[in-house]
Amino acid sequence: MKKTILYRGSILMLISVVLLLSFVTANGSFLDETGRSSPLKNKADKAVYELQNAVQQIYELYKDSVVYISTEKTVKLRYYHPFFNDPFFRDFFKPGQNMPDTMKQKGLGTGFIISSDGYICTNHHVIANMDSVTVKVRNREYNAKIIGSDALTDIALLKIDGDNNFQPVYFGNSDMVKIGSMAIAIGNPFGLERTITTGIVSATGRDEVDPMGNAHIQTDASINPGNSGGPLINIDGEVIGVNRMIYSQTGGNMGIGFAIPINKAKEMLVQLKTHGKIPRGYLGVEISPLTDDFAKQLGLSSNEGALVGSVLPKSPAHNAGLKIEDVVIKIDNEKIKDHRDLFNIISKTPIGKTLKLTVWRQKSEKNFWVTIKERP
Repeated sequence: MKKTILYRGSILMLISVVLLLSFVTANGSFLDETGRSSPLKNKADKAVYELQNAVQQIYELYKDSVVYISTEKTVKLRYYHPFFNDPFFRDFFKPGQNMPDTMKQKGLGTGFIISSDGYICTNHHVIANMDSVTVKVRNREYNAKIIGSDALTDIALLKIDGDNNFQPVYFGNSDMVKIGSMAIAIGNPFGLERTITTGIVSATGRDEVDPMGNAHIQTDASINPGNSGGPLINIDGEVIGVNRMIYSQTGGNMGIGFAIPINKAKEMLVQLKTHGKIPRGYLGVEISPLTDDFAKQLGLSSNEGALVGSVLPKSPAHNAGLKIEDVVIKIDNEKIKDHRDLFNIISKTPIGKTLKLTVWRQKSEKNFWVTIKERP
């Protein structure tokens, strides 16, 4: 009886295996049916394939030139809670014993190698006030030294030490960038390493997005948090900008990103390498908005000019005699339209040079001579 049961069980098992094999075979032939070539394969316009190949070649060219930057900073914790007003809870929850009094704040960004001996360009805001900066190249991590950094242009220069065989990028000419040109971004959005996105140059010379009036290249190539400091590249494989910021109502990409033109960045990088900072002229005033109504009260025909909101003690402006509610309308006979014109002229003026400021005061023009000092 037992033998019969075993025999029947073996028959059932054999039948199951045969059915299973038949199922796999049937599904295999079904999938084989989908292995046919698409009738559209290689039928697209040749230019499309050329563009696709160009993007792929750019990625291969720069995969070891675009770097991953991670930062770390120790911050002190402050505790705010009604319980802490009670002596018992204040003694029990004492920071450093029962509760931590510090924490590690981490950040990330992107940079790109600009010389074979390990100099790297990134944004100031990526590395500002950080205790340590780590750069990842070819899956190897390096401790980076901050050579110099400039908050006003948002450019920073880093240095890593290695075998002097790093792969630098190729620089383009941002003055030649045209609206509608291809734009390619490579970076680490949200920590996703070496992500490439494509788009076009949407606009050039966007200075209204920067309080200091620095011009930017606008692009719709997808840029997100983590892309900061990465390169914006043209179709020739040349870096034309340093990706800096996005316009967003959600915190994510909305098709409006901005890059610092590479020609401007190169000027800053040279000075950062030489001086560790950007020497700038300094006037010593704070500028207030000049509204149409207030311009009329002052007797001006328009709201053009830079309205002095305050004068810093012992500054060049203070020494020259400028006062609150003065409106700077000319510098060396060059018309000043707004605070950005004022800042650009003063910041580019050599330290120690004397300028003639034409000021509107008490409904008439007055001239003052200011000797420019270096910005503190």
